[in-house]
Parts: sequence; C-alpha cells; structure tokens
Amino acid sequence: MSHYKIALLDGDGIGPEIMTEAVKVLNLIAERNNITFDLIHAPFGASAYFECGHPFPEQTQKICDEADAILKGPIGLNHEESKKIPVDMQPERGALLPLRRRYNTYANFRPVFLPKSLAHFSPLKAEIIGDGIDIMIIRELVGGLYFGEKETGVTAEGVRYVKEVLEYDEIQIRRIAKVAFETAMKRKKVLHNIHKSNVLKSSVLWNTVMEEVGQDYPEVRIEHILVDAAATYLCLNPGRFDVMVMENMFGDILSDQGGGILGSLGLMPSACVGDNKAYYEPSHGSAPDIAGKFIANPYSMIGSVAMMLEMSFGMDQEAKNVWHAMQSVFADGYSTADLSKPGSGVIMINTPAFGDRVVEALRQMPVPA
Repeated sequence: MSHYKIALLDGDGIGPEIMTEAVKVLNLIAERNNITFDLIHAPFGASAYFECGHPFPEQTQKICDEADAILKGPIGLNHEESKKIPVDMQPERGALLPLRRRYNTYANFRPVFLPKSLAHFSPLKAEIIGDGIDIMIIRELVGGLYFGEKETGVTAEGVRYVKEVLEYDEIQIRRIAKVAFETAMKRKKVLHNIHKSNVLKSSVLWNTVMEEVGQDYPEVRIEHILVDAAATYLCLNPGRFDVMVMENMFGDILSDQGGGILGSLGLMPSACVGDNKAYYEPSHGSAPDIAGKFIANPYSMIGSVAMMLEMSFGMDQEAKNVWHAMQSVFADGYSTADLSKPGSGVIMINTPAFGDRVVEALRQMPVPA
C-alpha cells in the first residue's frame, strides 16, 4: 500500500472552508485506490501569525519539510486588518515568499481552462470563446522583482523613497525555459514567450536564453509577444495561446487575467514545483469579505488536488477523474455564487454542497486499473 504525507496549510479567510472540500476528495481517492494519505494540518499565514507569532512558524516548516507534497489554502487579510501585522510579517512577505524560497519552487503551472459547454461562465462573447479555452501559463516563481533586493529610506532632502531590484540570471531563465518547452512538447508544440524587451533589459536576456534553449526543441515553434499585447489578446482571441511562459510579475498579473476571462478566479488552481518539493494552491486570495458564509467556490482548491495527484503522485487517471467530476457539477446545472447570479437559470449551491457533488460524481467513476 502506498503511503503519502501531505501538509495541509489551511490559510486565512475562506481557506479552511475550501480545504475541507479538498480533504473530502483526498479521502475518497485514498479509499478508491487503497492508499494512505497522512493529512497534517499546519498553521500558515495571518492566522498563524496571530496564533504563533509568525506567519510561517517553525513547526509548520518542519511538517512541510517532511511532507511528500504541500496543499496550501489562500492567505491574507483585508487592508485594514493587515495593518495589525508588521509589514515584513504580513502573510505574503512573511510566509508565501519564504515558502517558495525554502523549496525553490521555481515553476508555477496555472491552467486557464474552460470547455465550450461552460462558456456561459465567461464574460467574453461565445464567438470569442469558440471551442473553449485551454491555456497553460508557466510563471517563473522565485526570481525577478518579487525576490530582488529591497530598500526604503529618506533622502538627505527628506524625500521618502523605495528601491526594488528586478534581477534574473541565465540559470534561472534556462530552467524555466526547459519546463516551458517540455510542456509545449506534450501539447500543441507552440510556445508563446511573454516579455517586455522594448523597455526592460531583463527581458532582453530572457529572450536570448529562451532562443538558446529553443534550439534543443526544434519541434516547438516559439513566438515572442510583448506582455501588454498578450493581455489584449487574452481578451480578444484567447484561442491563439496554448503554452505561455513569463517572468514572475508578468505571470502574477496575466494569470489573474486568465481567471477573469473564465469568469472567476475560483476556477484557477495551480502547482508550484521545484526539483525536490511542490506545493499546490488556488491562484486566488482569501476573500475575507465572504469568509464564514460558505459560498466560496472550492473548484480551484479541488483542482489543485488534481494537479497534485498527477504531478507529485503519478495518479494521472484519477487526476482526470477529479477534473471530470468537478465539471460534471456545472454540467448538471449547479453553480456557486461567484459564477452565476440568482435568476440565471442555474441551481445555486454552497461550498460543502459543491464538494459533496464532486465526491458523489467521482464515486461513480471506474477505479483506474
């Protein structure tokens, strides 16, 4: 019997609510496949700061170190509540970036997927959606502006200033390029390289290394496109994209735009992968305004479970089954509040009900041989 240890970082806001639904799915997966998931909850984020004095406490680090994979909920507070935490201890700076740095999870996979049958969720016109949206955004996750040297101060003239450094080296670019080209090889063999080389010298080096790595993948057609143009085309013609690769901040912004063209960030799971460890998380925030109402869409959390099954545990067919189970809930006429409004012709369900329906649909599927 296979045995896997999974660290569960519930996070803040709606994090614990959608994590509960992910655990339902993991429990059924274990039951169906005669395996054991050792699920260990650990404090992380703003809740951890108030409970333990640090957003990524030592006990959580130890649990993550020993885990085979990490499943992370969204973190963060609203603006006013965030002021109660010192700037460097706020969840994104004090927990999320250190998590990425600790495990060097440099490759971030964010699928932007909406089948034609669910096109009504998108704010885009049906003729723009066409046969559906199926894009894999690959974002470099541990370099660039977010991880560069930071300085704040006051000049001799009394003017406050801030300086943040955008830094990449060719090793960082080469390794994410290889991930992108390998992913393109498994799909349509087209790679869109997103950059801003008309302004940023970092993008000039980025493009140069991309071209060098591309020589090892002659079957893949690489197309270079400026980040602002890419943002436009995501709205006007998302079907032109298949695999997109980009640096850290561009990936942060464009992947959220990807959630927008789907109709909700609640449809955006992700995988953050390093050479020795991976963690999986929804791409959206903690939505503190709806925390406790149990109306959040758990799709992105359960989708992150599907990505974990495939990428960390090699359970490809069960991963596909989880995706199909989630989509079947929508196909049966149900929806969560983020995707539909009352009177839109769908049956509105809450967070636990969505998870229950996914579990029931998955239970009806054949167990992989």
